[in-house]
Amino acid sequence: MDKVKLIAKTREVFGRKTKAGKKEGLFPAVVYGKKVTPKSLWVNAIEFAKLLRVSGESTMIELDIDEKDKRNVIIYEIQKDPVMGNIIHTDFFQVRMDEEIEKAVEVIYVGEAPAVKELGGVLVKSLDEITVKCLPADLPSEIEVDITSLKTFEDHICIKDLKISPKVKIELEPETVVALVSPPRSEEELTGLSEKVEADVTKVEGVIKKEKPAEGEEAKKEETKK
Repeated sequence: MDKVKLIAKTREVFGRKTKAGKKEGLFPAVVYGKKVTPKSLWVNAIEFAKLLRVSGESTMIELDIDEKDKRNVIIYEIQKDPVMGNIIHTDFFQVRMDEEIEKAVEVIYVGEAPAVKELGGVLVKSLDEITVKCLPADLPSEIEVDITSLKTFEDHICIKDLKISPKVKIELEPETVVALVSPPRSEEELTGLSEKVEADVTKVEGVIKKEKPAEGEEAKKEETKK
């Protein structure tokens, strides 16, 4: 796969002192690796967001530090603000091009399943990502799953059916199901499910079922209040 380029700058401030950099549209990052001394960085938030949008998280990156120190890296971890959703920190892992790496790759489902369109079934996606093992140059940016082959409720797509390079290894069993289409629920099933939920709601901790007072009991309570 082709490498994408990303410019970074050496970061020499930490903790609260990073606020100045954040105001300039930068966020803190770090690069490390096997027998590699960790190095703190600044990364432009807009450029990094563009990289993710175009190439995804599973891609080889040529990280250009201070326009003089170029390193081959992959994204190891992205931390986001739990409220705002913006990226607040990223870990880059420096790789050797002659050593295999393991990386989770996003699964992309493409096409339309006939069993959904024509039979009214429900598409079941078993995997959002798949961990692969390969040389950095062979790392796929995504794994595409064509669901147009799902024509009946008996059809399914397994790991062995995926079209990936023979240079890329997947540790999952070949028969592991990736996608299938389940039949729609009948009205009887939906009614039964609704009744079961209603019957079980009073079993939830904190939910108390009100019982009708015995005959004369309510009158006694009113008399007591007087």
